[in-house]
Amino acid sequence: MAHYYQQAQYGAGPAFLPFIVNSEGPRYASSDVITSGRHSSSVQNHAALHPGVHAPKEHRFSPYEFNGGTVVAVAGEDYVVMAADTRLSSGFDILSRNTTKLHTLTSKCILASAGCKTDVEQLRSVLDIYLKMYEHNHHKIMSTVSVAQFLSNTLYRKRFFPYYAFNVFGGLDAEGKGAVYGYDAIGSYERTQVTASGSGQAYIIPFLDNLIANRNRLQEKPILPAAEVVELIKDAFVSCGERDIYTGDKVEISVITAKGIETIFFDLKAD
Repeated sequence: MAHYYQQAQYGAGPAFLPFIVNSEGPRYASSDVITSGRHSSSVQNHAALHPGVHAPKEHRFSPYEFNGGTVVAVAGEDYVVMAADTRLSSGFDILSRNTTKLHTLTSKCILASAGCKTDVEQLRSVLDIYLKMYEHNHHKIMSTVSVAQFLSNTLYRKRFFPYYAFNVFGGLDAEGKGAVYGYDAIGSYERTQVTASGSGQAYIIPFLDNLIANRNRLQEKPILPAAEVVELIKDAFVSCGERDIYTGDKVEISVITAKGIETIFFDLKAD
């Protein structure tokens, strides 16, 4: 009865605003009384007078988590160098110091992914399944250029709930030349000589553009052997690790050539 009396005397207020009683008399709390889930003095008075009735609280949930990491790809005349650090983070916590971000899709191409670990694993699983199906149906492995397009299609298919993965892809094309591709979250991609993604992208890209892609330089563009590119990438990750807390521990570097894939590790800072 008291509730109907209040509605009759003061009008029905919005369902999410509590009925308060203070020095100004009984009334419904205005929207400016409740801010960011915090109680004003009026709402605190209401809570004291009416226990069990609480102001609305905000609850948030995100299906994504950024687990950090930096991935790099460089294309040469007859090789591709793929590199990534091995640190797995969550906020200011280091979850693992030895987690690979490189995934071999075929004997001629590798996918490197940073971002949300669970989404990266799911993306890898989907690609592996379809590539295995292609191999069984056609009795050959999918070409690097075709895998690049298929990766784009896979990401685009999830555009309304994207994989939280920052991908770079590299391998040897049909002519034996290095091919590197950079992607956004929903599958837009381009073929380029150098690319990087992840938490340390802003520190790595200028280094690669200057010393490997030779952009905005007057001298003739050098042709670098794979061994020299590997050393430059080591220097790039050392520099990146000093600025980016999500990049560290080790660098995993894979070199793809006609002879196969060779992988080495290089230690970074561990703090």
